Amino acid sequence: RPDLAAALRELRAQYEALAARNLQAAEDWYRARCARLHERAARSQEAVRASRREAGECRRQLQARLVEMESLRGAHQSLERQLQELEERHNAEAAGLQDTIGQLEDDLRNTKNEMARHLREYQDLLNVKMALDIEIAAYRKLLEGEETLFNMGSVGLPALNSLPSPTYSFQPRSFSSST
Repeated sequence: RPDLAAALRELRAQYEALAARNLQAAEDWYRARCARLHERAARSQEAVRASRREAGECRRQLQARLVEMESLRGAHQSLERQLQELEERHNAEAAGLQDTIGQLEDDLRNTKNEMARHLREYQDLLNVKMALDIEIAAYRKLLEGEETLFNMGSVGLPALNSLPSPTYSFQPRSFSSST
């Protein structure tokens, strides 16, 4: 009869060895799994920290961009106001210059009219002068003719000396200008 107790002991030893190996394998698997999970958790935590840092940096950049946008908006509004003021000033200057141009054109018209009037007066005076020159020339011819007669008729000079010497008087004509 085989020794049942020894076989049971041997089975028990094999079973315990197998259980110890299984327990060791399970512990190794558990440790490996835990190590991978810890590693994955560490990577995830690092990714979360990196994401938080990136989100914080994005927030800071967003705030900086918002501040920059507000300052640019203010500068834009200021430039718009300046542009509007410049346009108003330019329009006022343009209106003033248009008024000045209108006034200068009126002055030019008045000056042209006055020059035309002066030219007409000058023409009238020139016509009067020409008429007077013609009249003077006619009187000169008459005087020269009388002088010639006087010189030719020197025979009766003593008789003429007794006569009073003729006097010539010039009476200017009055000319009216038609202005």
